Amino acid sequence: MPEAADVTAIRGPLDADAVRRELRRRGSRWITLEVVSTVESTNAAGLAAARDGATQGLVLVAEEQTRGRGRLDRSWVSPRGAGLTLSLLLRPTPPVSTWGWLPLAAGVALATAVRALCDIDVALKWPNDLLLGPEQAKAAGILAESGNGAVVLGVGVNVSTVRDELPPGATSLRAQGAPVSREALLVELVHALDLRYAAWTQAHGDADRSGLLAAYQETCATLGRVVTVHLPQGEALYGTAVAVDPSGGLQVRTLDGKLATVVAADVVHVRRGE
Repeated sequence: MPEAADVTAIRGPLDADAVRRELRRRGSRWITLEVVSTVESTNAAGLAAARDGATQGLVLVAEEQTRGRGRLDRSWVSPRGAGLTLSLLLRPTPPVSTWGWLPLAAGVALATAVRALCDIDVALKWPNDLLLGPEQAKAAGILAESGNGAVVLGVGVNVSTVRDELPPGATSLRAQGAPVSREALLVELVHALDLRYAAWTQAHGDADRSGLLAAYQETCATLGRVVTVHLPQGEALYGTAVAVDPSGGLQVRTLDGKLATVVAADVVHVRRGE
């Protein structure tokens, strides 16, 4: 029998009532939770809800996405019930120039949630890919989109996905020996992001003063690494990732000593000897 057959029993519908009860117990402000069976994209649904005037803190969860999207217009596919696929709607009050920190805050919150539930190595690749295990394989991605005064944070996490269901270079919580429930992960994620967002808002979007910058630097495996940065125009940079700038962009010191800042790019960690 394929390994996937062993996880069929734990891929039942997400228990939304249990999640709401636990979030209320923790005093979370974000308890408006909607779960749908199938949707093209939770982010598209979140943006549509924003257009219709939905309030901040709406959490949309899908058991299955048919046209899930990641950063740089990549697709995100996961078997039904195997992953935690959601979008969370925010209506930030800090200046728009600071909103670039929100997807990084979501990455920090996701790392915090996984650490609360699992005893495994956790790191982020700039800006917010979740890396697990000593091999630092990707287990989750985050896509932020804005419109109508709102930011929608889309999160896709491989939870019970087994190895023969994963693309090359990817992993899941189960594959790392951490068979957590989607309900527990959702509670930890929403709770962690609620707290992180509140501190960021109170600091008027100042990532340093809110503690977000320090938390991100502690979690980001990209900083200090030699990287190749593939830019949207087809160009590439090669150098050392040295810092995150005040807008959340990655600063790279190239071989000629120049400092370049990128805000939308595909970053590849260069391993020793490559």
